[in-house]
Formats: sequence, structure tokens, C-alpha cells
Amino acid sequence: MDSDLDLLSAQARQRRLLLQAIGGAALAGGLGVSGRGMAQTGPASDASILDVVIMGAGLSGLTSARDLQAAGCESFVVLEARDRVGGRTCNHDLGNGIVSEAGGQWIGPGQTSIADLARQLDVATFPTFYKGKAVYLMGDEKVEEDVSDGPNSNTEIVSKLNKLAEGVPSKAPWKAKDAAALDKLSVGEWLAKQGINNADKIGFNMSVSLTFGTAPAGMGLLHYLSIINSSDCSLEKLEGVEGGAQESRLVGGSQVLSLKMAQALGNKVRLACPVRKIVGWDRDVVELHTDQGIIRTRQVIAALSPALCNQITFEPPLPTGRAELQRRWPAHAPMRKTVHVYERPFWRDKGLNGQIVQVDGPLIWAYDNSPPDGSLGVLSGFIRTGQLPHDPKAAQDTLSAIYAKAMGEQALHPIQFHDQDWGKVDSWSLSCISPMPPGFWTQWGEYLTPAAGRLIWSGTETADIWAGAMDGAIRAGHRAAMEALQALVQLGRNAR
Repeated sequence: MDSDLDLLSAQARQRRLLLQAIGGAALAGGLGVSGRGMAQTGPASDASILDVVIMGAGLSGLTSARDLQAAGCESFVVLEARDRVGGRTCNHDLGNGIVSEAGGQWIGPGQTSIADLARQLDVATFPTFYKGKAVYLMGDEKVEEDVSDGPNSNTEIVSKLNKLAEGVPSKAPWKAKDAAALDKLSVGEWLAKQGINNADKIGFNMSVSLTFGTAPAGMGLLHYLSIINSSDCSLEKLEGVEGGAQESRLVGGSQVLSLKMAQALGNKVRLACPVRKIVGWDRDVVELHTDQGIIRTRQVIAALSPALCNQITFEPPLPTGRAELQRRWPAHAPMRKTVHVYERPFWRDKGLNGQIVQVDGPLIWAYDNSPPDGSLGVLSGFIRTGQLPHDPKAAQDTLSAIYAKAMGEQALHPIQFHDQDWGKVDSWSLSCISPMPPGFWTQWGEYLTPAAGRLIWSGTETADIWAGAMDGAIRAGHRAAMEALQALVQLGRNAR
């Protein structure tokens, strides 16, 4: 009953915001305004010109499309460069309806946008498996330890970070009171000033590398604090499993959300359709030059990483600030994720939770990614850049040997192996996450979200909270749809 009430309230909030965005038009059928009402409040009708084109069929772009349709707008299309939907979420098919996630996968407390969407799409969640001991490997040494409270056990340092995060708004970290001073430091420099020991260095190196795709020395302190701010100013919640951002997984894998949204949108989603050039973004009608022809539209939602915008030619050139933000956007954290599949999760019999941390090798972190019923044993691993062969058999054997050192000889005999290097799989990812360096936000942050002409910037990187996460992508999609609807209403008023 409570979940039903939560769903109704979430849908009601979404309808109310969308109705406000298009000028308070009358509710039709309890779902949104009618197409007739939208046409009356929008610009003059011309079937050859779409109201909105959305670039990117990941969580953000598909959320925007879903919101437009719920508001009664049918004059839109979603263009996706890849031959699939989902963006930086993607499932490996393990057979018999079982999948393992190749990209983003977890949701936790406070990530209400993705939880609402999952309920609306009838996608259930299940708890991440974490019971038992983790294994630390360094050279020939092996240590088993309970790390259920996260990798960083120095409560004094964590408390200092949490306190600092209270003053850094996740929506606009460059507006923090001490932004200039904080943005001069890397996380590594700040940690060095705290006099941490080697064990704490290992913990922070691992956690920052996993969350941001770079070592603490490459991560700006201001950005780090802004992400902690998203998580209720709690690093423990950001990095934890129970009660943390890794608490739950989605039945059917994270890509199932995009697959379900795209299925409902039908032929409004066009795959293998990259945008090569955008002409006239500063005029009322914009031309998008794609591999499938030229499309004309009144509004564009760019639901993609700022770094990917560099692959598009803009005529006229974008304003200097926005162009420089895109040019300088860090895109060096592609991430590589592997999957070993076993007949069963044998490590659980030994009191192990499947988590393996290798301090000095190709593996950053492995974890139990088995299905809810444990019918298969699945170990997923995050890999250090450039330290694992790309030949599939060599990569499988190298990791199998590491897993065997941690958990026994059964690990030498996987029945499947999958490897997703996001820097090599296609031209449309570049970087799974954005490790913002020191000095970036205070110089370029103000150009991140303001629209440029008819261009609305979206994608998880633009989210007010949980930027970089799946939840942030969905939040950005909602915002972009409202901005597009408001712009269409204004165009209609100007035309009258």
C-alpha cells in the first residue's frame, strides 16, 4: 500500500510540474494535456518541423521523451548514435533470462528519481549481496576482512570531508563560499595534509578510483565534496552497500529501464543516427544533420556528455564559455568492467562476499554480481587502465588466477567471460564518468546548464544532485523536458 501511495504521489508531482511548464493547460484523461492543447499553446503548425529533437537514448534522453509524451507533445524524435538504447547502461545476456550489468547498475537511499521510474515501469529491485568477508591482495599476501561499512575506516577524515561537503552545493559547487580555495586542491593533496597512514591511502585510492575513474591526485577536492553533498553529506552513504548508494540492483539489469521506455516510444526512437552538425541553433528553427538525413526542429535537448559534443559541428560556433567547457571536459575515465560466470557462487560457502581488492595489480575491485536466486555465481571486476590484456582468453585467465588466489581453485573454471572496455566498445562513450580536476568548476562551471539558443543541455553531468549516477540522468531528463515545453510555449506566444 505504501509503495502504491509513493507511486501515485510521484506521478502527481510529475504531472503538476509538466502542466505548469506548458502554461497550466487542462488535464486530459488523467495523464497529461491533449495533443490539441499542446498545439494551441505551441508555435504555428508545420509538419516538416518537429517541436523537439532529443539527442541520446540513454536514461536522460528517454526520460525527457517520456515526459514530453505525458504532457501531450507528440512532435518529437529521439536520435541515438549507437545501435541500442541505454547509453552508459548495458546488460550482458548470461542466458535463461539472467543478465549482468556492463555499466551503471546500483541505486540506493535518496536516489528517488530512479526509484520512482522503476516503480512506474514495474521494475523490481533486490539487495546487493555483501554478507561475509572481503579479501585484500598485495603481492603474495592475503587478508580477509569485514568491510561492510565501506573502504574508508578513518572516521576522523571521513567526518572532516562530510563537514566540508555541507558548504558545497551539488547543484553549483563553484558557488560555494570557499570554492576558490577548495578548487585549488586535489583530493590527494588534501589527504596528504591530514597525515593519513598507508592503510587509509589504500582505502581512498580504491574508493576514488572506483567512483571517479582517477586517483585522488587527479580529482578536484571541490568536485569530490559536491558529490558527497549529493549523498546527504555522507561519504559513508556514498560508498556503502547497506544504507548506501550500492544497496540495491534492478531485476533485469539497469538497461531494462531504457529498453522499456524505448519500447513504449516505438518509432520515435531512431538508432544508428548520430548527429554530425547542428545549424542555426541561434534561430527559431534548427537543422540537425544526421547519418539518416536532415531534421528540422524548434528545440534540441542534448542528452549526452559535454565531451561528446566536441564530435558535433556547430554553425555558428557556440559561445566561447560553453565551447571551452566542452573542449576541456575530462574524458579520460572510460572504465573497464569484466564478468566471470560460475555454476554457483561458491565463495559464499567460505564466508566470503565475493569482494576482492588487489592493491598492486590489474584488478581494482571485484564483487558478487549474482542473480537474486544465486542460480549462477557472477563475479564482476573493475580493471585498472592498461594493466590487463585485451585478448579475451588472456584477460580471463589473468583474472581467474587472481580470483583463485583470493577464493580457491574453483575460481579457475568460469563457464562464461565478458569484457566491456567503455573506451573501446564504440565512439559514443569516451568516458563513463567525469573526474573533474582541480580548478575546473570555478573556471567553467557557470557554462554547464544555461541553454544556448535552442539548445538545452542535459545528461547526468548536468543534474542538480547525483550527477554522474543513473539517478542524476533521470533528474536531468525531467528538467530538460520542462525547459523544452516552456520554450515551446514562449515561441507560441511570440508567434501570436
